[in-house]
Amino acid sequence: MGDSCIPTVDLSPCFREDDEDGLKKAKEIIGQACSEYGFFQVVNHGVPLGLMTRAIELSKTFFETLPIEEKLKCAPNSGAPLPAGYNRQPDQSPDKNEYLLMFPPGSNLNVYPQNPPHFREVLEQIFAYFTRLGVLIESILSQCLGLPSTFLKEFNGDRSWDFMAALHYFPATEAENNGITEHEDGNCITFVFQDEAGGLEVRRNGKWIPVIPTRGSLVVNVGDVIQVLSNNNFKSATHRVVRPKSKSRYSYAFFYNLHGDKWVEPLQQFTKDIGEAPKYRGFRYKEYQELRMRNKTHPPSTPEDVIRITHYAVNTS
Repeated sequence: MGDSCIPTVDLSPCFREDDEDGLKKAKEIIGQACSEYGFFQVVNHGVPLGLMTRAIELSKTFFETLPIEEKLKCAPNSGAPLPAGYNRQPDQSPDKNEYLLMFPPGSNLNVYPQNPPHFREVLEQIFAYFTRLGVLIESILSQCLGLPSTFLKEFNGDRSWDFMAALHYFPATEAENNGITEHEDGNCITFVFQDEAGGLEVRRNGKWIPVIPTRGSLVVNVGDVIQVLSNNNFKSATHRVVRPKSKSRYSYAFFYNLHGDKWVEPLQQFTKDIGEAPKYRGFRYKEYQELRMRNKTHPPSTPEDVIRITHYAVNTS
């Protein structure tokens, strides 16, 4: 696995019953990638290419052609764990994007745009595909960690806090090109697909590696919850988005999440059972999410003040 790229995993053996070798290879690649830096790409993942293409097209129409007054008709309702509906990063934020966020289809928190036509239908369809893929990847991660295949599913059976965002990044200026500042995702597993503009980068061994858009592929990364549960056996991926010059960037990110009331701490399989000290103190997931949201709404004055999962780290030296 070279330093200049992230591995690509063919998931087709996961949908067949007669390809044990292919399944074993997929698990090996995923396990190695997650233990090193938490990022990999998947192909033959079950999400239809035509649906992904259509989702990008409708997202471009929504963000590019509708006036701001039309977008604001689906502004968020209060009371959601995250602001579902249309949002734009505040002016003081270093992140330069606007986005449309939704929870699972049927959630009363969702606020859908009326235009373009069929946008809601496509969003709900692709959400359902991502949810099914999340169950599959969750099972593979369980096995890669030496746990029963259903372990993480049983730990994380409530899907009500899953969410997806359609994102539009504004073209870079001469002065700056930040799309999203370097960070790790706070959830369990994230799926991303981006248009041909690219811009997603992952940090590995101190270097930033561009994730080159590949038609039909999905980028997968491990989030903070998996890093904590595994007691650092799997890594939460550090990544950022760099905006290209002279053109916009469009992408989708799906966050396979955890319910806010869930208690998160290193599993005994990676601590007590093997004589290892926990590397994190336990926490209520929604508490961590609230701290991360404050990073966005009230950006800290220095990068060192940004709340990350290290907020819960235990000094074991």
